[in-house]
Amino acid sequence: MTVSAPSATAVEPAPPAVRIEVEGATAVLTLANPRRRNALSVATMRELHAALTEVSGRDGVRVIVLRAEGPAFSAGHDLSEMVDRTLEEEREVFAVCTELMTVVHRVAQPVIAAVQGVAVAAGCQLVASCDLAVAAENAVFGTPGVKIGLFCSTPMVAVTRAIGRKRAMQLLLTGETIDAATAAEWGLVNQVVPADELDATVRALADKVADASAVTLRIGKEAFYRQVDLPEDAAYEQMSDTMATNAMTCDAQEGMSAFLAKRAPQWQHRE
Repeated sequence: MTVSAPSATAVEPAPPAVRIEVEGATAVLTLANPRRRNALSVATMRELHAALTEVSGRDGVRVIVLRAEGPAFSAGHDLSEMVDRTLEEEREVFAVCTELMTVVHRVAQPVIAAVQGVAVAAGCQLVASCDLAVAAENAVFGTPGVKIGLFCSTPMVAVTRAIGRKRAMQLLLTGETIDAATAAEWGLVNQVVPADELDATVRALADKVADASAVTLRIGKEAFYRQVDLPEDAAYEQMSDTMATNAMTCDAQEGMSAFLAKRAPQWQHRE
């Protein structure tokens, strides 16, 4: 009698942590691990980095929306990856995080965060890194690392640049959270809406941004981050040349001609 070897049990692949949908000129990236409160594990951060890069290269995409499933936008880093690890392993976590936050600024398209529920630590950092942010009324924000002995030093970079030194230090030193209305008052988000209006509001904002020329959006976003921390004289010097170069593009010439002719511009989305 021949005895067959037992069949290996098939291992179900893990579902993607980031779901990609393209709706017209808008790419929607959804953090899709609500059971883990959309924690930013190393794998998730790499997946989100890859998704941002991939959709940025798609023809016709002029805006990227970042949203999340479940009751939390993101609760920050996956702390299970940060216990009993070597220094090099800890460094990897924050290197990958830095690469993610940097790519949000480097992709050509404006990135809009649609925030519901909790956005704390690296989750708050991700919101602060986005170009625009709309929050549901139930959203809360904070950098609570001090409460567990891990000061939110990398979130501090983006959050301080969004809300200023004193307010950032208040969040960092106390670990307290702020509500959506306070986040809007402090400049962390642009707008607060009822939770059931969040997706529609973000889509309307994305559509408004997408009305512009893609090449103009790319030039403008890159120029914004290049000048924002420069001394005023240096910023004016660089932006004068940037604006002159922008004026020579196909779409700028079309836009100015259309304005003078009192007609709608016909964008070619090219220089």
